[in-house]
Amino acid sequence: MTTPGPTVRTAVHGYPRIGPDRELKRACESYWKGETTAAELDEVSARLRKDVYARLRAAGVDDIPSNTFSHYDHVLDTAVMFDLVPARFASPAAAGDRDEELRRYFALARGLQGAPPLEMTKWFDTNYHYLVPELAPGTRPRLVGDKPVAEFLEAAEAGYRTRPVLVGPLTFLMLSKPADEAPPGWEPVELLDQLLDAYGQLLVRLGEVGAEQVRFDEPILATDAGRRATDRLGHAYRTLGALTGRPRILVSSYFGSIGAEALRVLKESPVEAVGLDLVTDAEGIADLAAVSGLGGTGLVAGVVDGRNVWRTDVPAASATLGTLLALTDELTVSTSCSLMHVPLDLDAETSLPPELRGALAFAEQKAREVVLLGRMLSGQAAEEGAGSPPPAPSFTDARVRARLDALRPEALERPADRDVPAVGPLATTTIGSFPQTSELRRARAAHRRGETTREEYDEVLRREIDRVIALQEDIGLDVLVHGEPERNDMVQYFAEQLEGFATTENGWVQSYGSRCVRPPILFGDVSRPRAMTVEWTSYAQSRTDKPVKGMLTGPVTMLAWSFVRTDQPLGDTARQVALALRDEAADLERAGIRHIQVDEAALRELLPLREEHRARYLEWAVGAFRLATSGLSPSTTVHTHMCYSEFGAVVGAVEALDADVTSIEAARSRMELVEELGRRGYKRGIGPGVYDIHSPRVPSVEEIEAALRLAVRHVGPERLWVNPDCGLKTRGYEEVGQALRNMVEAARRVRAALGR
Repeated sequence: MTTPGPTVRTAVHGYPRIGPDRELKRACESYWKGETTAAELDEVSARLRKDVYARLRAAGVDDIPSNTFSHYDHVLDTAVMFDLVPARFASPAAAGDRDEELRRYFALARGLQGAPPLEMTKWFDTNYHYLVPELAPGTRPRLVGDKPVAEFLEAAEAGYRTRPVLVGPLTFLMLSKPADEAPPGWEPVELLDQLLDAYGQLLVRLGEVGAEQVRFDEPILATDAGRRATDRLGHAYRTLGALTGRPRILVSSYFGSIGAEALRVLKESPVEAVGLDLVTDAEGIADLAAVSGLGGTGLVAGVVDGRNVWRTDVPAASATLGTLLALTDELTVSTSCSLMHVPLDLDAETSLPPELRGALAFAEQKAREVVLLGRMLSGQAAEEGAGSPPPAPSFTDARVRARLDALRPEALERPADRDVPAVGPLATTTIGSFPQTSELRRARAAHRRGETTREEYDEVLRREIDRVIALQEDIGLDVLVHGEPERNDMVQYFAEQLEGFATTENGWVQSYGSRCVRPPILFGDVSRPRAMTVEWTSYAQSRTDKPVKGMLTGPVTMLAWSFVRTDQPLGDTARQVALALRDEAADLERAGIRHIQVDEAALRELLPLREEHRARYLEWAVGAFRLATSGLSPSTTVHTHMCYSEFGAVVGAVEALDADVTSIEAARSRMELVEELGRRGYKRGIGPGVYDIHSPRVPSVEEIEAALRLAVRHVGPERLWVNPDCGLKTRGYEEVGQALRNMVEAARRVRAALGR
């Protein structure tokens, strides 16, 4: 008599929520403008949710997730659901007042006049941004929302049996920050017991409406801090597991292994299943072996990469799953994390080279890979046609590799004593981009369709640059930019001009809120056939006597915001990109540009979640930046820019970049990094963002002046630059003009007060 094998099911962690044609973006922005009603926004949202359920059912996925949709951000949704909202925002709306409910919700994300929004930062090491809850000892979590219940019932009514997904309590609290009124040393995780009471009410309510299993996402366990919190982890799930009438509990983590100790704690707790990311690193299987398997606890095995676009090596993944059959009585084949990090459907692409296309899988295809693996594991599908993916088309450029091999260590150094142009105390500038008007977007689209000539399109760009230069001179900025009217995106623009990259037509991925990007695909050796930015930067410089910055996207950011080849180390690929940027920077300098900004917005984003892996990453990341910039003259000012991230862990790396000026996000985080740089005796220029461009609100002169005075306390005025915290492409000219005028006036007042 044969012993039956474990039950095999299939699942995905989540799915793109923006819609096939970015319907969510358009619906939200239309609502913000007052062009549509709350009911119309909700109608679009419900349609998008049901489309996801239908797609996953059609693919054959067994366990379909619900409550993964969000109008803006799932962490924000959790904070609102438990009434964890700062006092500067109004009280919860009365029952049935949907407009007021949405007004408050979007105010938390986008701000109001007199009420700055929540801080925004990166979701672990991805390019997705979440809103950071602000908590204090007096905060009282209470269940005031029913979003997971409502979306479960909505799906059930449409004929879909779903598994609700919740941000886990430990992850939610450890990603939150102490509010300003919190005493020093207090941490939000101290609210765990109170928050568990609210989670418990929600869990029981989900059981009452028929949910059979609820997934708690705890990606914080992939971090060092999460691994140290195993006592709290055990307490949390023993507490929730002891509830009467609850659904089955799945605790899932991703973005790395959680370690044997956390796995042991979960195995010994009352939870019914554990989900692991077995793609990001190979430690998960060793962790399972270290605890002698899960036995009666189910395992959700993330073997299909949810973050990159390459097809799964089915035989290799199948072999991994085969080793897991002996370690659990209930095995579920899944993605490594939510598929929201990849584009929706490869079938929407019509212009990719066939040889590249054959190596790719987007969300739709990855869901089907999960199902194929599940069927193979349970003996329902033959392996015919399920071989290793074809190799991605790549090429080896011997010239690029020879140049890199010939570089000596001194090639990464600039002279310590530099004769950079003097601009003056509290010099004012912007990060780079100016608003992308509807005229610009129409002109770009028409030119791509072949409806206008190159000369006609160039004339549109020249008019826009003239407008931007004139506006900046009128406002009184010290160092100008050309506004980047020719660029669709700070990564895609360069990818379209570099060898080794491919770009998509519809490969949209959510970055935050309604902001979507199309990450390029980096599949081969990278080189620069021709100059990419010199023409338009030189034209802008010819229109003004003030200095104009050249704008480049740095090598680490090019990698972070692309889908990158996996056949060689990231550091090797970064050096190739850096070499191409080095050539571009040299051409800008030869054209007379004396301020060159190399944006490394994603330096912190790619930082490994665990300390033991960070030194190697920072070595190649800093080296790539220095390779891109070290060929510049001592009389050229090198700028860099970094945005929404927790920078404390990379302060040393920021210094090691050796940029003359570093501009950073500081408005939402209230100058935290500036204070830390000041404590460390940072010697270079620093440009803390003095207002938040992701909010439509226009900051007052007094608000910016207060931020500058705070910054001056930590960094001397001679080294302090004044700028917004990011590019201005998503804003409108009316608000940008007023905000920049207020910024320049605030700088003038602080200079005057300092006698400068």
